[in-house]
Amino acid sequence: MPDLLITFTASALIWFMYLGLAILWIIDGKIKREIVVHAFIATIVSWVSSLMFKDLFDTTRPYVQDGIKSLVLWIPQIENGAFPSSHAAASFALSTTVWFHDKKIGIFYMLASLLIGLARVLARVHYPVDIVGGAVLGILMAVLVEKIHFKFRT
Repeated sequence: MPDLLITFTASALIWFMYLGLAILWIIDGKIKREIVVHAFIATIVSWVSSLMFKDLFDTTRPYVQDGIKSLVLWIPQIENGAFPSSHAAASFALSTTVWFHDKKIGIFYMLASLLIGLARVLARVHYPVDIVGGAVLGILMAVLVEKIHFKFRT
């Protein structure tokens, strides 16, 4: 992947996923408000949880450990823990939530999440284990949000 594509995918693709969700909700009507609320809650919980885990697991990012520059060009070089990946946690929480409600669209979101994880490894911001940890966390949070809402709905 060229550096610019890696940088875009690692940093900006997640925002396009949210934009796509908004378009599917507001313009197309394929996604209901309930799904948007679930996705928002799941991603926030995933992001915050990942930050708490980063404090527990003080892991070094690849570009810091190897003494090289990250390909994520437009943000300052972050030096907080790498495990788990907050981007992976949020994107997989979003993808899982969409997949629960619309399998066809959810597959595209899952592929986008996988691309984000791959790009963050290629950008030297995370190791693969960081991405897997973030993905597992995001999926678990999406399941939790779904189960809690279902419990209160019935």
